[in-house]
Amino acid sequence: MIFTCGFPIFYFQTRVGKNNRDFKLFKFRTMHTDADKKGLLTVGGRDPRVTTIGYYLRKYKLDELPQLFNVLFGTMSLVGPRPEVRKYVDLYSKEQQLVLSVKPGITDYASLEYINENELLSKSTNPEDTYIREIMPAKLALNQRYIKEQGLLTDLKIIFQTILKILK
Repeated sequence: MIFTCGFPIFYFQTRVGKNNRDFKLFKFRTMHTDADKKGLLTVGGRDPRVTTIGYYLRKYKLDELPQLFNVLFGTMSLVGPRPEVRKYVDLYSKEQQLVLSVKPGITDYASLEYINENELLSKSTNPEDTYIREIMPAKLALNQRYIKEQGLLTDLKIIFQTILKILK
């Protein structure tokens, strides 16, 4: 079962970070090779592009662990707005671009609120439109809230809440 994922085991995706700069985000590969060519959004708990082991890695957010390398390399922090792909960043309004003024993080308010985002998208007849018109603006509003409230206590609270949500 562990080998149904195939190789390579790491997946590198270009995301947009602080100051609107692209960087490579590290993840464990959870989808079949070239699955991202069929769409950037994961839809539903059983997206057919996701491998068997990938399902469990995603369910418990273990696919995010390699992002600790991004933290070590300085392109990300533990807490901060989740980095987005260029396709969606290009749709940000001037106000929404404020999220690009801080280092992106592994977790944030939006990660907590939308921990089951793929399930929400699975209920939509047009998942990408739902993401762009409903979910993305709501997540960006949460990112802006984080920027206003950021600090050690806020970060510790978000880290603790993230751990609790994952363990539920």
